[in-house]
Amino acid sequence: MSEFKEIRDFILEKTSEYYNSRFKQNKFIKGKSRVNYAGRVFDDTELRYAIEASLDFWLTEGRFSEEFAEKISEFLGVNHVLLTNSGSSANLLAFSALTSEKLGEKRLKPGDEVISVAAGFPATVTPIIQYGLIPVFVDVVIPTYNIDVKMMKKALTSKTKCIFIAHTLGNPFDLEAVIKFAKEHDLWVIEDNCDAFGSEYNGKKTGSFAHLSTISFYPAHHITTGEGGAICTNDSQLAQLVRAFRDWGRDCYCSGGENNTCGKRFSQQFGNLPFGFDHKYVYSEIGYNLKMTDIQAAIGAAQIQKLPYFCKKRKENFNEWYRIFSKYPDYFILPSATENSDPAWFAFIVTLKKPISFTRDDITSYFNSNLVETRNLFAGNIIKQPAFLNRDFRIAENLDNTDYIMNNTFFLGTYPGLTKDMFDYSEELLDKFIYDQANVSKEV
Repeated sequence: MSEFKEIRDFILEKTSEYYNSRFKQNKFIKGKSRVNYAGRVFDDTELRYAIEASLDFWLTEGRFSEEFAEKISEFLGVNHVLLTNSGSSANLLAFSALTSEKLGEKRLKPGDEVISVAAGFPATVTPIIQYGLIPVFVDVVIPTYNIDVKMMKKALTSKTKCIFIAHTLGNPFDLEAVIKFAKEHDLWVIEDNCDAFGSEYNGKKTGSFAHLSTISFYPAHHITTGEGGAICTNDSQLAQLVRAFRDWGRDCYCSGGENNTCGKRFSQQFGNLPFGFDHKYVYSEIGYNLKMTDIQAAIGAAQIQKLPYFCKKRKENFNEWYRIFSKYPDYFILPSATENSDPAWFAFIVTLKKPISFTRDDITSYFNSNLVETRNLFAGNIIKQPAFLNRDFRIAENLDNTDYIMNNTFFLGTYPGLTKDMFDYSEELLDKFIYDQANVSKEV
């Protein structure tokens, strides 16, 4: 084995040399280099972890998956973390767990209603529809872009069973109000924390408040494994149900490579199977195979060590955008953190005031043509998306702000790879755009 260790050590020693050669950051050149809204930020540590996992060639969940899950658990202060292959899968699995017959009368059933918002990303809404439940859309508040908790009361009926909403672009929704409302009406809460990994509310990490929460590790998010996600909970029964739905629907909860953890592998009765049927092949849920690979988890185990720094940089970058845009209060509504929160901002979100001489598309086209990336607030108003036109849903009262956002809102990146040169260039562009617009207005 010593000869293998020598070869392994040699390969890993070469990693830093390769990283410095292959991924050395090029100098930013105005008008030629892109100012991306998101991107991967990593060093040779991630490469070493990924190579080490590759050399192990333990391709499904293994030692790095265990390490990564434990680090997430420690960071958030939650008892159970289950890794999966994407943030969207995390949302699907969290919702799936709540449909299990093992929850008895508390389980979610077709026809039940789920409170959500239409100004967001589809992955928070699609599981509701896929399981035959009815999303009830509540408007959001500008400038936090989170659920209007006052209007939320108007969404409630005898069919309401769950609240499933996201912390918009890293800005926590009013967790105190939402959790209180849920407890008063005995509702499940799923906290979509995909854009907010590292944000805090009342000094506590988001993703640790609800019955279930989810994280995404897509490259645009706070840390990345390429594709990847996680489901978090303090409820051991829900954790077991998530595992079952994630792992083909099987009843067995042995980790990979383990057998007979329960000590009753061949001595139980399930369904109409013969007594003693191998528990490893008993399926109690209609499930999937949505596990993360150990190579992905290895990258995540390295990335999460940088998460506090990444969150700090996102906050600094948010403040830099705020300084730049605050020069023009007549044109822009600037974002505001939810009261009692400390967001690790996913992005800097801007809404145009009315009436002004230009549209959202005018300024975003201008930025993008000058290589500064922008994005709209995801789906805009999701009920107007092609896939959602003929679906069953209900609107609590109105979606006036959601419609306004659909037409007048965009965001810029806050990811840690942004530099001072990039901000200086972007500020010059904005100054020129506003100057030109002011002159157009004078001419008119």
